[in-house]
Amino acid sequence: MARGRFLVLEGIDGCGKSTHARDVAAHHDALFTFEPGDSTLGAQLRSWLLNASEPMVPVTEALLMLSDRSHHAATVVEPVLAAGRSVVSDRYFGSTLAYQGYGRGLDLGQLRTATELALGGLWPDLILLLDVPVELANERRARDHGDRFESADHDFHERVRAGYLAMAKADPAMWCVIDASGTRDEVRAAIDRACAERALWQ
Repeated sequence: MARGRFLVLEGIDGCGKSTHARDVAAHHDALFTFEPGDSTLGAQLRSWLLNASEPMVPVTEALLMLSDRSHHAATVVEPVLAAGRSVVSDRYFGSTLAYQGYGRGLDLGQLRTATELALGGLWPDLILLLDVPVELANERRARDHGDRFESADHDFHERVRAGYLAMAKADPAMWCVIDASGTRDEVRAAIDRACAERALWQ
């Protein structure tokens, strides 16, 4: 049995990745999943991670993210891929490097090492970065001040976006940047072209 394909959509809040991840998964009969929180344990971790009323130092935040990812990769994503079905995930390891590394200022080398441990060797076949200016992302979403990340200031989100773009530039074999400032149909067409160019759906 052929192994399933693993596609990840990344980007700042408000870029449209959740909508498009669901659409792509449905079109290709793939499992849609997300981080943090798409497991029983993950849901508990997510409630702690997103609660802006509970102070949390960046290292604690990163370690909780990595705990969720380790569990998610091993118990949700890997079994489905091994069974021959593809997976489309809304966020994966790039989010931790972008948000806790570039955004919060944690050491990127240490984060990458911890990330490799959490992934257990499970890397995506392709990561699509849906890129939009922070101003446009803010216009598209209702800002949730109870969310630890959405309530962060403008400069934080600019650092996160810059981090994503830096990672994509450094590893073009795994990453592909999609201009997500257009209409839903335009962005979906760009996603389909990128997947076709990389021969993702074999």
